[in-house]
Amino acid sequence: MAEFIKIYPENPNPKEIQKVVKVLKNGGLVIYPTDTVYGLGCDITNIRALERVARIKGVKLEKSNFSFVCEDLSNLSDYAKQIDTTTFKILKRALPGAYTFILPGSKNLPNPFKKRKTVGIRVPDSSIALALVNALGNPIVSTSIRDEDEVIEYTTDPELILEKWNNLVDVVIDGGYGGNEASTIIDLSVKPPEIIREGKGSLEIF
Repeated sequence: MAEFIKIYPENPNPKEIQKVVKVLKNGGLVIYPTDTVYGLGCDITNIRALERVARIKGVKLEKSNFSFVCEDLSNLSDYAKQIDTTTFKILKRALPGAYTFILPGSKNLPNPFKKRKTVGIRVPDSSIALALVNALGNPIVSTSIRDEDEVIEYTTDPELILEKWNNLVDVVIDGGYGGNEASTIIDLSVKPPEIIREGKGSLEIF
């Protein structure tokens, strides 16, 4: 049974944030609000938690397209190869925001992702998501709970999310109604950058 924790986005309660972080550090799975749709996330350093997320999504962990949710761009050098000035300027303009940027992966990627040539980085414009990552001390590996075929109501209403995910995750955060438009995905590992999916993030950053 998942714990249902109310956190107000205007002023996330540090006590509640720490409660969720404790679950993450113990290998738990958390559904949390972002600046787009609600996400399913776990601690990037916990292999068992990563495997649980992969099982739920029906993918092999090594081949998954999960994104790394970071607090800011300071984590970039941990997971991405050195990027040029133009790329960095795009990231600075766009983040925090409703984007997933695909960057060339570095040799420091966590073990399950070692063979990946690229990595998806997110810095959402969401006080709750950023507070979680800050308190955890490292990125959250995340995937959207949105259905690819169509957006249905349960992905925006925390109570309906709890109903559906109650036996699959350890915590569902109620941060209010979520959006139903996913992030814009931009591949910056190629020149010129390639738009993989147009979502909530505006393309006017170029």
